[in-house]
Amino acid sequence: MNYKPLFSRALGLDPERLHFAAHSHHLWPDASFDAQVQAWAEANRFADRKWDLIFGEVIPEAQKHVAKELNLPSPDSLIFAPNTHDILLRIVSGVETKPVRILSTDGEFHSFRRQSERWEEAGEAVVTRVPLHPFATFAERFVAAARAGGHDLILVSQVFFRTGQVFDAVAELAALADPAGPWVVIDGYHGFMAMPTDLSAVADKIFYLAGGYKYAMAGEGACFLHSPPGFCPRPVITGWFAEFGHLEGPPGGVQYRTDGGRFWGATFDVSALYRLNAVRRMLDEQGLTTAAVAAHARGLQARFQAAVQGGEAGALSQAEILNPVEGDAPRARFLALRSDEAARWKADLQHMNVVTDVRDDVIRFGFGLYQSEEDVERLIHACARLT
Repeated sequence: MNYKPLFSRALGLDPERLHFAAHSHHLWPDASFDAQVQAWAEANRFADRKWDLIFGEVIPEAQKHVAKELNLPSPDSLIFAPNTHDILLRIVSGVETKPVRILSTDGEFHSFRRQSERWEEAGEAVVTRVPLHPFATFAERFVAAARAGGHDLILVSQVFFRTGQVFDAVAELAALADPAGPWVVIDGYHGFMAMPTDLSAVADKIFYLAGGYKYAMAGEGACFLHSPPGFCPRPVITGWFAEFGHLEGPPGGVQYRTDGGRFWGATFDVSALYRLNAVRRMLDEQGLTTAAVAAHARGLQARFQAAVQGGEAGALSQAEILNPVEGDAPRARFLALRSDEAARWKADLQHMNVVTDVRDDVIRFGFGLYQSEEDVERLIHACARLT
């Protein structure tokens, strides 16, 4: 089916562009434009009473949407923040052992990569990074390192941002999690609404953070955290929103909410939550589940992959597909192709008004609702000109 009419505003701004970076900056559907206007109007209509509306209606709706998507037992475990870096800082601040002993990988996104390296420089963390390569044995090696113990925090991506490979051993890590340590943090940014994700069996054991910038189609500023009960009851980095609700703490000391609200920060721009809510309502009205959207994207990916492997897409046939479409297992919404020519190909495609992106020697092609089969054929035709 053709879902492009849902994105008429975004697509109309550059009708000739082929945007195949849906894994990076996903284009926004029309529903988000109306939501942005609503956020402005209600902020000025309600003015000083705005936050009653935000905490009474807007945030609860957003919590319900995310909880439903992840099959969480309660929306009360969720808070929102402008970015996942803010959330990461709050979690790590609550680890009492210093330096913090962290188990992670060499394939995490830059927000963690940079921060963890700086923590190491400052003597505030000791980080063990398990190599992703060779990926066929990665999950086994990572779980073995986790079971060996000696870590306060275990952080790993659900889908790795550079390669699109999927980590499928979350349950094994959850079995190791304990309020006394280790805490397990799953970076779900490339998994949330990219593929069906059911956390019901591990929701009482793991932290899960993600956001709306990509597959939720809500743009920047709609990041969230699910926190398991009893884990990190008193984060040291804390905002004043965390002192509203049912509170606990030492007499005369700083009090914290007892649900996920203990991780709230402070005042932030809530227009992203208006957009998130509007997009989720749009999907419901269209009968589009994450599984349905993922199936649409998989079909487009499979056609493009066949063209690459069959020599229809020019020099791309020389690249290694790091996360090929195989079977029907949950997968990333982008194809990652590794080649020393990746940066040049990206630049050449940009000159043809075809948008992709590059991470080191990997060129990534993202697929989403606003692309059609005809768009993929145009993409293949453009790639055929690459040398």
